[in-house]
Amino acid sequence: QVQLVESGGGLVQAGDSLRLSCVASEGTFSNFAMGWFRQAPGKEREFVATIDYSGGMKFYADSAQGRFTISRDNAKNTGYLQMNNLKPEDTAVYYCALANVLSFTRYGQTREYDYWGQGTQVTVSS
Repeated sequence: QVQLVESGGGLVQAGDSLRLSCVASEGTFSNFAMGWFRQAPGKEREFVATIDYSGGMKFYADSAQGRFTISRDNAKNTGYLQMNNLKPEDTAVYYCALANVLSFTRYGQTREYDYWGQGTQVTVSS
């Protein structure tokens, strides 16, 4: 059972940046694709970005494209989400997740991911 721990969230102002981290408990991290999702109060969990096991392929939600960058360091069992030019609508709990298989058509669906972290809160004030 892989455990994931997110960190790096906080309260920032619009236009600021944050880098979220996701540390996996096991060395098999490199065998998984990794995704970031977020959930705002009263809303469904939504896809933000995903990266394949090697870091060679990345996909982003339209809302993240151009502002967020997903990356990973398999040697450290850690994934990252660099978020720039944050907006109030980015306010949410952010979750990282691992998938055994990265589907090129379903990577944005939560059911494609097998392990989830507990989330880290990001709050962006205007």
